[in-house]
Amino acid sequence: MVARKTIKLFTGNANPELAKEIAKCIGIPVGQAGVGKFSDGEIAINIEESVRGADVFVIQPVCPPVNDNLMELLILMDALKRASADRITAVVPYYGYARQDRKTKARDPITAKLVADLISTAGADRVLTMDLHAAQIQGYFNIPVDHLLGAPILAEYFVQKGMKDAVVVSPDVGSVSRARYFADMMNLPIAIVDKRRPKANVAEVMNVIGDIQGKDVILIDDIVDTGGSITEAANAMDKLGARDIYACCTHAVFSGPAVGRIRDSAIKEMVILNTIPLPSEKAFDKVTVLSVAPIFAEAITRIYEGLSVSKLFDQD
Repeated sequence: MVARKTIKLFTGNANPELAKEIAKCIGIPVGQAGVGKFSDGEIAINIEESVRGADVFVIQPVCPPVNDNLMELLILMDALKRASADRITAVVPYYGYARQDRKTKARDPITAKLVADLISTAGADRVLTMDLHAAQIQGYFNIPVDHLLGAPILAEYFVQKGMKDAVVVSPDVGSVSRARYFADMMNLPIAIVDKRRPKANVAEVMNVIGDIQGKDVILIDDIVDTGGSITEAANAMDKLGARDIYACCTHAVFSGPAVGRIRDSAIKEMVILNTIPLPSEKAFDKVTVLSVAPIFAEAITRIYEGLSVSKLFDQD
């Protein structure tokens, strides 16, 4: 008789608190692994327990410091593969480099594809992630990819607020499908912000398509990096007569001037998910953090048991 393989979770230094939450939801401990650096800055990994024949999940978002966290993920998987793990799933709540998904001008790299190749080569048998900046990045992998959605978690939070006369706003044309999906879950209309980017990390609002005057507004995006797009859109909503302005996103990168921009903007509340850890210096009274641990725990359990992950998002 062949014994059922065990499930094990490991994590690097990117978001250990999330890994602990996920492990608690599943009811198992986080695996023992030393993840540090040598004196010259090279990543040092030591797997401190047997993983032979195990179904292993490595929980590691590729968030700042991006390159250190990416290398930790790759080296962890390489170590686990060489230690005879039966299957390795890269659990990447935030997929760094996702915005470099195509050539926008001559001689641009497609770094999202490069990272996909690195993850596969390092030993991943499948990938579990959430809200890829471009859904087609799933096609960059030659291994299975399970793509979780953050919108249901955010929608449930706003539904509990009991908002009546509200509208969901997409901060740019590229986020329209995400905003429509979110609005459908809340049975709300949508509006669209027409913007342009004169250069990277700079956004200018040109026009707003839809009726937002006198209504509560919920801005939704997948990533808030420097905060330019979301705050410009919020301030435009305020000038056009919106009532209370809320914003939400899956991945709160909050780099550079983001915290100051959000704090000084017309946004009443900024709701984020914890795919990326929020340092104490970036936490302020406008920010509400919701946990993705339960949905990742359920997805990991389903993968381990050979059940459908897409069932998590089936709408009745």
